[in-house]
Amino acid sequence: MIVDAHTHIFPPEIAANRERFRLQDAWFARLYASPKARLSTAEDLVAAMDEAQVDVAVVCGFGWADAGLCRLHNDYIASAVQAHRGRLVGLAVVNPRTSAAPAELARAASLGLAGIGELMPDGQGYSLADADTLAPIAEAAGALGWPVLTHACEPVGHDYAGKGAPSLAAALSLAQAFPSLTLILAHWGGGLLFYELMPEVRRALARVYYDTAASPLLYDDRIYRLGDDLAPGRVLYASDWPLLPMARCLEQVRAAGLSPSALASVLGKNAAVAFGLGGVAREADT
Repeated sequence: MIVDAHTHIFPPEIAANRERFRLQDAWFARLYASPKARLSTAEDLVAAMDEAQVDVAVVCGFGWADAGLCRLHNDYIASAVQAHRGRLVGLAVVNPRTSAAPAELARAASLGLAGIGELMPDGQGYSLADADTLAPIAEAAGALGWPVLTHACEPVGHDYAGKGAPSLAAALSLAQAFPSLTLILAHWGGGLLFYELMPEVRRALARVYYDTAASPLLYDDRIYRLGDDLAPGRVLYASDWPLLPMARCLEQVRAAGLSPSALASVLGKNAAVAFGLGGVAREADT
């Protein structure tokens, strides 16, 4: 089973009215100012999965600042999950700064969503180190048995829309503040993975997974061998589709020289554990 652990879809009304929603959210405007920045629907995603022979995709919305827009996006993702049972796993988007976040997570759970993500601290106005702000959603995630996927970015290298402020220390602080939380750091954790060579950091990050979203834009394929060495069982293949084609991301991981067992873990087995995909895998097989 191949699982793409980080993809994005948008309700058709947002895709069709990009300019209106750009005026409502500054971070959305920053990421989607160009018409070349794709806003794709669930049907587009499933078609891409079929083409790349991906079995299951974990679906994120967008880290809106406004609670009403989060609710709109969650409704669409829930409907997509229902329409494509066994193929899509939906994550709920909330802004931890809003008082509506815990109730929205409970509502999202009733709709069949299965995690939180993608948190977007820069666009939503908080830091991953702000334990007081994040405590309500961390507690809700723990009660639901949900993982939390958050954006993370590297402190060096080229700039790009949506990169955000460096977040390594803040992500470590989050893991330390909520040690029982299943945390998934996008984009290889912005390089936090490398600091697992430090014993105290490795202990603090024992429950942290790293997804490989947008990896071809950031690292060469040696990152996969390093990731398997430093965080075995905790690396999740991800494309950040539609930012990148799934086939391009799959080509990179398959060319990385991993052992067959390590490759199978990265491509799907690790995600099955992180997202609790046993039932989804059985549906995908039928």
